[in-house]
Amino acid sequence: MPDRNLEFGKFGARGIKGYEVAARQLDQLANFIATPVTQRRGMMVRLHFLTRTEHAKAAAREAGLTVTDRTLKPWAEGKALPSKSLAQLEAAYRQVRRHNVARHLLQRLNREGRGTRVEFHPLNQSQVSRPHQRVVSFRILNVRHWDQMVDAWAADDDEAMDEAWFDNITADLGSDYGAYEYGTNIGFAA
Repeated sequence: MPDRNLEFGKFGARGIKGYEVAARQLDQLANFIATPVTQRRGMMVRLHFLTRTEHAKAAAREAGLTVTDRTLKPWAEGKALPSKSLAQLEAAYRQVRRHNVARHLLQRLNREGRGTRVEFHPLNQSQVSRPHQRVVSFRILNVRHWDQMVDAWAADDDEAMDEAWFDNITADLGSDYGAYEYGTNIGFAA
């Protein structure tokens, strides 16, 4: 059963939860803006993305951007800079971007039922003594059902992503699917 690694790392194993590795890869596919929000260019691109239409403004407000239009205008004109709202601006941008690309990403990953070939890189056991090492190897699997994972990723719901990781992604690995609760990397290109 999943989540039996209650003391993960006790013997020196290293890695992160499998759904977090998958979320990182989905973030890379979403092509977020590389320039940090703390630089003027990064802030301006995010502002433009979140305020260019009324629909975008509504989505930004729904995502948690609580500043008023009166505050946004001087930011966009370069007359004022946000100080405490940068984290809020970044969080709203990421949530809106995820929501916008989720449908397209789902299409690319499911490929009309053909799925996407995924490489699972297991946890790092280099610091674990031999008697405590688990036999876990690099695996390749064709994952056909991404709906639950992408929906949870778009909603930024860790619990739902964890559930999707076991129910849809690693379930086809057979009896050792629990060995992939933690990992170092996951690779897929869609």
